[in-house]
Amino acid sequence: MPERFDLTYVGEDGQRHRPVMIHRVAFGSMERFIGILIEHYAGAFPVWIAPVQVKILPITDRNTEYAQKLAASLKELDIRVEVDERSEKIGYKIREAQMEKVPFMLVLGDKEQEAGAVAVRVRGKGDVGTMGFDTFRDMVLEAIRSKTQQQ
Repeated sequence: MPERFDLTYVGEDGQRHRPVMIHRVAFGSMERFIGILIEHYAGAFPVWIAPVQVKILPITDRNTEYAQKLAASLKELDIRVEVDERSEKIGYKIREAQMEKVPFMLVLGDKEQEAGAVAVRVRGKGDVGTMGFDTFRDMVLEAIRSKTQQQ
């Protein structure tokens, strides 16, 4: 490229020198790549690349502390997680998480909290039932590790 554009600079010695180009990238190529990726997946990224991999939805304020505890456990494993602490109806929270195309949702109520379990919803499959938190954690880690498209 320096030769093609006949680029020169004046060095400390007062002479003209040809610059050396070490790296070149077309401006905006990273942005175009991200745009293509978003378009390809229509925003529904596989779990391993999703910006938010798990969304925890406590049903009442009583369940928020349990939700935060689970979120901390997942964050320690580098799982990208958010807790929806808003005082909204659970149906509204679920719909919003679906619109955000979050791969996994955990619905936490008193029953789940007492049992140390989680009610799991998977994008594209809906409610898959209640399971122990350790089982869920292992399921997410396997989906991330194997880079599977579907959970």
